[in-house]
Amino acid sequence: MVAPVMAPWPLFSLHLLLLFLLLPPLTRAHRFSVHNTSFNHLVLEPGQGTLYVGAVNHLFQLSPELKMEAVAVTGPVIDSPDCVPFHDLAECPQAQLTDNANQLLLVSSRAQELVACGQVRQGVCEKRSLGDVAQVLYQAEDPGDGQFVAANTPGVTTVGLVVPLPGRDLLLVARGLAGKLSAGVPPLTVRQLAGPQPFSSEGLGRLVVGDFSDYNNSYVGAFSDTHFAYFVFRRRGARAQAEYRSYVARVCLGDVNLYSYVEVPLACHGQGLIQAAFLAPDTLLGAFAAGTSQAQAALCAFPLADLDKSMEQARRLCYTTGGQGPSGMEEATVEYGVTSRCITLPPDSPESYPCGDEHTPSPIAGRRPLEAQPLLQLGQPISAVAALQADGHTIAFLGDTQGQLHKVFLNSSQSQIYHSQQVGPPGSAISPDLLVDNSGNHLYVLTAQQVDRILVAACPQFPNCTTCLQARDPLCGWCILQGRCTRRGECGRAAQPNQWLWSYEDNYCLHIQSLLPAQRPRQEQGQVTLSVPRLPTLAMDEYFHCAFGDYDSLAQVEGPHVVCVTPPGDQVPPNPPGSDHVTLPLALMFEDVVVAATTFSFYDCTAVQALEVAAPCRTCVGSLWRCHWCPQSSHCVYGEHCPEGEKTVYSAQEVDIQVRGPGTCPQVEGLASPQLVPVGWESHLALHIQNLHYFRGLPALYYCWLELPGKLQKLPAFLEETSKDSGLIHCQAQQFHPSMSQRELPVPIYVTRGESQRLDNAHDLHVTLYDCAVGHPDCSHCQAANGSLSCLWCGDGQPSCRYGPLCPPDTVEQLCPTPTIDVIEPLTGPPEGGLAITILGSNLGQAFNDVQNAVTVAGQPCNPDASLYRISARIVCVISPAPNGTAGPVQVAIKSRPPGISTQHFIYQDPVLLSLSPQWGPQSGGTQLTIHGQYLQTGGNIRAFVGDQPCLIQEPVCPEAIICHTMPQAEPGEAVVLVVFGHVERKLLTTPFRYTTNPQLVAAEPSVSFRGGGRLIRVRGIGLDVVWQPLLSVWLEDEDQVKALGGQGQDVNPRRNCGAPAADPQGCIQLESGLLQCSTLCSVNSSSLLLCRSPAVPDGAIPKRVFFALDNMQVDFASASGGQGFLYQPNPRLVPLSHEGLTHPYRLKPGHVLDVEGEGLNLGISKEEVRVHIGDGECLVKTLTLTHLYCEPPHHAPQPANGSGTLPQFVVQMGNVRLALGPVQYEAEPTMATFPVEAQVGLGLGATVLIAAVLLLTLMYRHKSKQALRDYQKVLVQLENLETGVGDQCRKEFTDLMTEMTDLTSDLEASGIPFLDYRTYAERAFFPGHGGCPLQPELEGPGEEDRCATMHQGLTQLSNLLNSKLFLLTLIHTLEEQPNFSQRDRCHVASLLSLALHSKLEYLTDILRTLLGDLAAHYVHRNPKLMLRRALGPPSHRTETMVEKLLTNWLSICLYDFLKEVAGEPLYMLFRAIKYQVDKGPVDAVTGKAKRTLNDSHLLREDVEFRPLTLMALVRPESCGVAGNSEVQRMPARVLDIDTITQVKEKMLDQVYKGTPFSQRPSVHSLDLEWRSGLAGHLTLSDEDLTSVTQNHWKRLNTLQHYKVPDGATVVLIPQLHNGDTVSQRLGQTGCPSGENIPMLEDGDEGGVRLWHLVKATEESEGAKVRHSSLRERERERAGAKAIPEIYLTRLLSMKRTLQKFVDDTFQAILSVNRPVPIAVKYLFDFLDELAEKHGIEDPETLHIWKTNSLLLRFWVNALKNPQLIFDVRVSDNEDAILAVIAQTFIDSCMVSEHKVGRDSPVNKLLYAREIPRYKQMVEKYYADIHQSSPASYQEMNSALAELSGNYTSAPHCLEALRELYNHIHRYYDQIISALEEDPVAQKMQLACRLQQIAALVENKVTDL
Repeated sequence: MVAPVMAPWPLFSLHLLLLFLLLPPLTRAHRFSVHNTSFNHLVLEPGQGTLYVGAVNHLFQLSPELKMEAVAVTGPVIDSPDCVPFHDLAECPQAQLTDNANQLLLVSSRAQELVACGQVRQGVCEKRSLGDVAQVLYQAEDPGDGQFVAANTPGVTTVGLVVPLPGRDLLLVARGLAGKLSAGVPPLTVRQLAGPQPFSSEGLGRLVVGDFSDYNNSYVGAFSDTHFAYFVFRRRGARAQAEYRSYVARVCLGDVNLYSYVEVPLACHGQGLIQAAFLAPDTLLGAFAAGTSQAQAALCAFPLADLDKSMEQARRLCYTTGGQGPSGMEEATVEYGVTSRCITLPPDSPESYPCGDEHTPSPIAGRRPLEAQPLLQLGQPISAVAALQADGHTIAFLGDTQGQLHKVFLNSSQSQIYHSQQVGPPGSAISPDLLVDNSGNHLYVLTAQQVDRILVAACPQFPNCTTCLQARDPLCGWCILQGRCTRRGECGRAAQPNQWLWSYEDNYCLHIQSLLPAQRPRQEQGQVTLSVPRLPTLAMDEYFHCAFGDYDSLAQVEGPHVVCVTPPGDQVPPNPPGSDHVTLPLALMFEDVVVAATTFSFYDCTAVQALEVAAPCRTCVGSLWRCHWCPQSSHCVYGEHCPEGEKTVYSAQEVDIQVRGPGTCPQVEGLASPQLVPVGWESHLALHIQNLHYFRGLPALYYCWLELPGKLQKLPAFLEETSKDSGLIHCQAQQFHPSMSQRELPVPIYVTRGESQRLDNAHDLHVTLYDCAVGHPDCSHCQAANGSLSCLWCGDGQPSCRYGPLCPPDTVEQLCPTPTIDVIEPLTGPPEGGLAITILGSNLGQAFNDVQNAVTVAGQPCNPDASLYRISARIVCVISPAPNGTAGPVQVAIKSRPPGISTQHFIYQDPVLLSLSPQWGPQSGGTQLTIHGQYLQTGGNIRAFVGDQPCLIQEPVCPEAIICHTMPQAEPGEAVVLVVFGHVERKLLTTPFRYTTNPQLVAAEPSVSFRGGGRLIRVRGIGLDVVWQPLLSVWLEDEDQVKALGGQGQDVNPRRNCGAPAADPQGCIQLESGLLQCSTLCSVNSSSLLLCRSPAVPDGAIPKRVFFALDNMQVDFASASGGQGFLYQPNPRLVPLSHEGLTHPYRLKPGHVLDVEGEGLNLGISKEEVRVHIGDGECLVKTLTLTHLYCEPPHHAPQPANGSGTLPQFVVQMGNVRLALGPVQYEAEPTMATFPVEAQVGLGLGATVLIAAVLLLTLMYRHKSKQALRDYQKVLVQLENLETGVGDQCRKEFTDLMTEMTDLTSDLEASGIPFLDYRTYAERAFFPGHGGCPLQPELEGPGEEDRCATMHQGLTQLSNLLNSKLFLLTLIHTLEEQPNFSQRDRCHVASLLSLALHSKLEYLTDILRTLLGDLAAHYVHRNPKLMLRRALGPPSHRTETMVEKLLTNWLSICLYDFLKEVAGEPLYMLFRAIKYQVDKGPVDAVTGKAKRTLNDSHLLREDVEFRPLTLMALVRPESCGVAGNSEVQRMPARVLDIDTITQVKEKMLDQVYKGTPFSQRPSVHSLDLEWRSGLAGHLTLSDEDLTSVTQNHWKRLNTLQHYKVPDGATVVLIPQLHNGDTVSQRLGQTGCPSGENIPMLEDGDEGGVRLWHLVKATEESEGAKVRHSSLRERERERAGAKAIPEIYLTRLLSMKRTLQKFVDDTFQAILSVNRPVPIAVKYLFDFLDELAEKHGIEDPETLHIWKTNSLLLRFWVNALKNPQLIFDVRVSDNEDAILAVIAQTFIDSCMVSEHKVGRDSPVNKLLYAREIPRYKQMVEKYYADIHQSSPASYQEMNSALAELSGNYTSAPHCLEALRELYNHIHRYYDQIISALEEDPVAQKMQLACRLQQIAALVENKVTDL
C-alpha cells in the first residue's frame, strides 16, 4: 500500500471549500487577503500582468487588479525535514502533517509555466500552468537528490532566476543552509527546466563548497541584466571566521558550469550588513543595517560599471598574477574550501575566456570591497527595495519591517524621502518581492497578510494646484492648461515654459498678483487689469477669458497683464441681505479650465447708507468703497460729486482730498443736558451739533425723536448756533410716563432736519429714564439708592419711593420701620452648628454694617455672610453650636429700633444613620441606594458620598430615608457611606457598601420582535444579580405618533413624595435630544440570566437604538448578541375565523386542525411562544408560517373565559399583541357534505323540463352554452364540497410538510441551493436533450497539430465574420429558406450562434431586435396573434423559427441572476415539497404510478397498505462532507415498508447526501444495501434474488416487507463488489453527466416471467405504455372519458391543497413586481410595445399574447417543467408529471380566453379551476405594472449586457460551437455564397470572398483567393 504524501482527500476538500466560503471581502479596492493564510512570495508575469502569490499551503493567481482568478492547494503535507521524500509512512515514522510554505516562485515566460518550490519534500519543485495555477504540468513522483531545490526550513531564504538561453531555459537557484539533509546541496546550482528530469542539476554547474556550514551563505536577492546574473548575499568573511560581510556574486548567463563565478565584498560606509537589494538600470541599490543596535537602515548605490570593474579586476588578478595585487598583497583568491587556486596564465586570458573555462580557477572571491557612501539614513530596518526610472528621474521604493512604504527621489545632489505610507499591518514587514507593473504605474506590495496595489505616482488624487505642489512628488506636476495634477508625459505642452509646474521644485501656483481696480460699483461696466506672473503662452488661435461668476468676457493679454471687462449692472447678482456689496469669483480661464482665480467685489453705495440707520453719512463715507454723501438730499452716491449746487461729504478713500471721511459729516456729538431723566417730572433736553456749514443758508425746522417702548415720540426743537460750524439743539420740555418694569430705561434719541432728514449720531446716544418706585419696594431700599437719583421715602397715603421734588416736604420719612422676617430656610440644623441659613424679609438694613451683629437664631448668635447679603431683603448667616433640641425664633435688630422676630422657629436636631440597602452594586454605578436613619431632614445642603465618590440624592430628602444613586468607581471593593449636613458629617461604619465588578452580557436572543413588544428576551451574562434596575430600552425617532406618546411620558428624573411608592421605570420618557425612550423592566432570574420583555413601539416610530440599561451601564443589543442587531417587525395581521365577520361564530368540527390565515405571522415570534386560547382552553400551536397558523383545539368545547358571552372566544396572544378572532361553536361529527340525492333528482328533472322548453325556443348553440354553464357550476360545487371534506387531512399533511421545509431551510443555509454553474446552465438551456456535454471539444490526434492550427485560424476568422450584421442576417435568412433545413437544425444553429456571440451580447441583442422586427412585419399582414406562438409539444412537432430560439436563449442568459436571487428559491422549495410528498406515499417501481400525485395518469388507484419505517443508516463522516472524524455516524432515514430495495437506496441517498448536489452523489446502481442484525449478521438486500416470489409468470420485486426488516433496523450502503466504482471514486470523478434520469424498472420478460411491485399491469402493459407516451397524449386519451371517481379526485385534491402554498409562492415570485423587474424583461416588453405602435396594433389582446408567448410560455413554463435546467437535481417521472400539471396551470393562467370547466375537462383544469382566475389577475397586473414603470434605457440595457457578456468563458467550447456552425454553413455553402454575391452591399464588403477564405482554412484546402 502506498501512503499518500498529502493529507487525506476529505481534509483537503474541506480546506478548499472553507477557503472559498471564508474569503473575506477586500478591505479596499486594490487589496487581496485571505483569512488565516500567510503569504511568502509574489511574482509578475510580464506579458498579461498576471500576479502569482506563493503562500503557506496555497498558490493564488490574481488579475492585475488583484481579483482572484484561480487557487491551488499545496498543503498541509505529511512530511518531515529529516526524511527524503517517501511513499510509505513506515519509511519516515516521525513524519507529521506539515504546513507547506512557498520558498521559490518564478515565471518561465517562454514555456508559459510557473515554477513553485515548497519547503516540504526537501524543497522539490513543480511546474504549473500560467493560465490556471491549479493545473499541475509537472510534479516529480520520486525525486532524487539532484532535484532537491529549495531550503526545507521557512526561515532560510531561497532565490532564483529563470535564464533564457537559445533553445531552452535554465534555472539558477541559490539557497542557504537548512536542516541536516541540506549539507549536500550546494548553495548555488544550475538546473534544467525542461527535459526528462526537470529541476535536476545533473551535468550542470554547482558551486562546490568544502563545508557549507563554514560559510553559511544567506541570500538577499538574485538579479540579471543582458549578460550576467548577480546574487547578493551575506556570509562569513572567510573560512570559520565569526564576522559576517556583504557580498555580490556574478556569473555569465550562458555559463552552465559556473566557471565565471566571481564575488566581491560590498561596503556601505560605516554601516552593517546588507538587508535588501535591487538591480536598477546601471546601479545596484542596497539597504544596509545601521545604528548601534542595527535597528536603523542606510541606502547605498553601487554603479554597475564600478561593480563589474571590481569583479574584472579580481578575475584578472586570479587568472594572471596568482591573486597578488600591485602591492604584493592578496587581493583575489579561490574561496569555499575547494582545491582550485589562483594561477598565472597569459595576460590576455581574461579577454580570451570572458566567462572562464575548465582550466581557469573558480570560484573567485575578491578581497577588496567595493565601497559607497550612504545616500539616505532611515529610522527603521529596510526589508525591500525597488526602483523605477520615469520622466528622467530615478525613484526608489523602500519597504521597512513595520509595514511602511517610503518613496525616495534619487538624484545626483541629494536623496530624499518625499512620501511615506502605511501599507501592511503595523509590525508586519514588507516582503522583498516589491514589484513594479509592466506599465510603470503601479507598485505591488506584499506582506505576510496581504497584497496591495499602490499607485507609483498618485497625481490624480491631488485636486488642485496647491496640494499638487505641496506633495513634492517628483513624478507629478500641475498641468496649467489642463487644470489637473499629472505625470509630465500626460501634459501635452510640458516641454514649453510655464506650462507644467514640477511638484518637486516649484513653490507656488499660477496666481493673480493684483487687480486694478480692486472693486467696482455695480452700476457701471468697465475694465479690470489682472497681473498674472509666469502666464503660459498660447497659440495664435487660442484665447484666455475671464469669468465673473457666470459672466464671461474675452481677455486681452499684454505680457504678464490680462485685461477683462466687468459685467453690466443688470448681470451682477443682487447683494446678499444686509450687505452693501456682492463678491463674485473671478477666474482667468483657458477653455473650461481655471488657470488662476481670485474674487472681485461689486459695491452699491445706496445699500451702504442702509447699513447704519443712526449714522448714514458716517457709514457712507467711512466704508471701504469710494462712496460720497450728499447731505441735502441724504443720498450715498458713487463717482466724484453730488448733484450740482449741493456740497459733498467725500469718502475716506479719496486720498487726494483733505476734508474727507466720517468726521466731516453733519452730526450730533452728544448730550448738553443731564443723561438721567426722572419719570413724571418735566425735563428739558439739549444736544451738541457740528459741521453745520453744509446747511448754511438753508433754513429748516428741527425735531428731537425719542424711541420710547412701543412708540416713537417727536419733540419740536430749535437750533442755537454757538459758533461758525456748531450749535445746540434744544428739545421742547416734556414729562415722560412710560410703562417701566426695570429701574432705569435707556431711550435712544436722535435729531432730524425737517421730518425725514436725519443727522448722524457720532456715537451711541441715549437718555436714561428712571422711576424711584421701581426696584425700591421698602424704605431701606429707597434710602440706599444712588444719591444722584434724588429718591426719597414718602409716607403719605400709600408709602412709596419717589423723585424728591414729587414728595411733599412734610411727608419725607428719615427713619425706616422695624425689620420684617417672612421665611427661614432651613428650619433645622445640627447641634455642631456651622449651617448657613437664609432669612428673607423686608427692611433688613440698608447696608451690611447694619446687620453684622444683629442676628440671633434660637437665642444663639448667627454670623452673616457679606457676599450673600442683599439690601433690605436677604440675610445669610452661619449658626452657632447649641445643645440638641434647642429651639426658638430668629431675631434681627437694626440699630436702635426694636428687633424683628420670626413666626417660624428653628430647631437644633442630631441626624443618625442606621442602615443601608442594597449593600452592593456594580462599579459602573447607577445603583439606587436607600440610607435609613433618623432626623435626616436636617439642614438644607445635604450631600451623600460612597467612599470618595458623590452619591446623587434624589429629592426630596425624607426624615427617615435618603435615596441616592451611586457614581462609577475605579476599582471593586468596600466603601464607607457618608452623609454631610452642611459642614457636619455622619458615617455609616457598621454597613459599608461593596462595589462589585461590572456585569457582562455574553448572549441575547431572540433578536427580533413585533412592534407590539412583549416578546421574552433571554439575556445571559456574568454578575447580573448586582444590577439594581436592569432595563431593555429603545430610542425612537420623534415622529408625530411618538410626540403624542411622549406627551404622556414621564420625566427623566421624576420627583417623588415621601412615603409614596417608587415610580415605575417602564413606559416612555422624552429625552433632551428629542428622542423618545421606551423601556421595560427586566427580571433577574439568576446571576447569569436576565429575562426581559421587548418594549412596545408605535407603528409610525423609527427605532434608532436598542440597548440594555444596567444602572449606569448601557450595552447595545448588538454587542450583547454577538453582532446581531435587534429588529422590529410589523405587527401580525390575522383574518377572522368566520368569513362572515368577527361577530359570527366559527363552526368547528371536533378533531379538526384549525387553520388561521394572516400576514407576517412568524416574522417576530416562534411557534413555541404563541399562545392560542379558545375560551378557557388552549389550542396547541403545531405549525407557524408566514401566512398560516395551525393549532389543535381541545377535543371538547371549553367554557367561555371570564364569562364573556355564551360561546368561547378564539384569542391569539403573540407577546403583547392580542388578537381576538371571533367566537367558536363546536359541532357534532359531520357527515360528508355531498349534494343530496333528492336535490340531485329534483335538479335533474327541473333541468330536463327547462331544456325541453329551451329547445323549442332557441338554437342548439344556446342550448349547449347553458348546459355547459350548469355543468361548470355543478362541478365547482362538487369540487368545493370535496375540498372541504379533505381540508383537515390537508392541514395535517401541510403541517408535516412545513416542518420538513423548515428543516430543509436550515440545511440550505449551510449548503446553499444547488444551482448549476452558469456554463452548465447555459449549455442545458441552449441544447436541451443533448445530455450534459453538448459541445465536447474533439481531441487532437497525433500529427494533427498543424491542421488544427489552420482550422483554429479559420474558425477565428469565422468568429470575426459573424460580427458583420449583414453577413449574419443573410446567413440566418438563407438557412431558414432552405426546405430541408429542419426544425431541429434551426434550434441548433440558433443556440450555436448564442454561444459564439455570448461575449458580444449587445451585438446579439441588436440582431434579435432586427429579426423580431422582421418577424412582426411578416405576421402583421396575416394574423398578428400568431407571432411568437409557443408550441408545447415535442421538438419534432414544433415550428419554431431561429429568431424565436434566439429569443429563448437571450432570456435564459438575462434571467440567470433573477433565478438565483429571486425566483430560484421558491421554485426549488416547490420541487422539494413535491419530492417529499411523493416519497411519503407508495410508488409502484414497475408502472411508475404513485398514491400522492397531481396527475391522474400517474395515480395509483388501488388501496395499498403500507407502514412508514425509520432505518438507522451507518454513514461515514466524509459522506456528509465532514472531515476530521473517522467515527461512523448513525443517521435516521425515512422509508416505507413496501419500498423496493432500489427505492430504499434512493431515499437513503437523498437523506444522507441532502446537502450535496446530485451530480456529486454516488450512483444508486454502484451501491448495495446491507442489513446488519445482531442475529442474522450482515444481509445484502436486492430487488431480485433467489428469495423473490414468483406466481403464474409474475415475479414480485423484493421490498423491506419481504425481508421483514423491522422499524429502527441498522442498514448501510456499501460499494458493489462487482463494480469497481466505489463511493469515494464516484465523488472524486469528473466528467459529463448524462443528464437523463435513471429509468424505472421495465416490465421484464425473462422466460415469460413479468415483474410487478404493488399492482400487476394490464395485459396491454399499461405501465410501459403510460411511460412512453407524452403527457399531452395521455391527457387527450382521457379527454373523452368520464369524470374521475370521487375517491381518486379526493387524493388529487389532498395533494393539490398541501402544495398550494408553494405553488402560490412560485407564481408570486415570477409575477411580482415588488422587487425590481429584470431590466431584460422591461426592455423586451417596451420593444414589443414599440412594434405594436409601429404597426398600428391597438388590440390589447394581441400585446398580451405577444408578451405571454415571448416570456411566460417561452421561458417560465420551461423552468417550471424542468428544474434540472436550473438546479443540480434528479427529477423522477412522478415529479415530472406533477410539475407538468403545475406548468399547464400556469399556461392556462396566461391565456386571454375565459377559463371554463365541465365534466369532461382535464383533471388539472378541474383541480385548479378556482385558482386560475386569481392567477389570471396576477398576470394582467404584472403586465400593467411593467408597462407603467419607467422605461429601460438603451444605456442601462447595454451596461447590463456588457456585464453578462463575460459569464461564459470556455474558449474550447466556443471554438467547438464555431466548428459545428461551420458544418451547417458547409451544407448550404453554395446558397449562402450566392446570397452574399447578389447583395450589392455584401459585394462591396467582400463577404463572399471572406467566407471562401474561411472555408479554405477550415477544410485545409489550397485556395487561390
